[in-house]
Amino acid sequence: MREIASIEALHELAGQEVAISDWIEVTQEQVNLFADATGDHQWIHVDVERSKRELPFGGTVAHGFLTLGLLPKIMGQSISMGNVKMLLNYGLNRVRFPSPLPVGSKVRGRIVLQSVEEIPGGAQVVWEITMEREGADKPVCVAEFIVRRY
Repeated sequence: MREIASIEALHELAGQEVAISDWIEVTQEQVNLFADATGDHQWIHVDVERSKRELPFGGTVAHGFLTLGLLPKIMGQSISMGNVKMLLNYGLNRVRFPSPLPVGSKVRGRIVLQSVEEIPGGAQVVWEITMEREGADKPVCVAEFIVRRY
């Protein structure tokens, strides 16, 4: 866990890789629950037998938005910011899914602090998070994640 004590400390880390998260396994149960929550029941995510027969990955793949939804977990297990009353997810600048995430795979995030901008009562922080799949050459997600820290 990377401890960041203040906004000043954040400024000093701009442009640097700040943390690497632990590995997180993506399960079929998570994918099914996500499909139920979003209504996205495309067979490549939820039909295990068909996916084994028809997909080149040997089974189902996680939704891209499920992959993206792991960002708060990755951040929470990797970075602790002191003197914070509230953190808000402010949005995303860019998101790409360069390769699929087969169910049963493990992912982790490499977290780079892109920028810190002072705002009234706090700071707007832009993190570039590259989600790597264990044993793969290409990332499964690259996102610019904007957080407001108050």
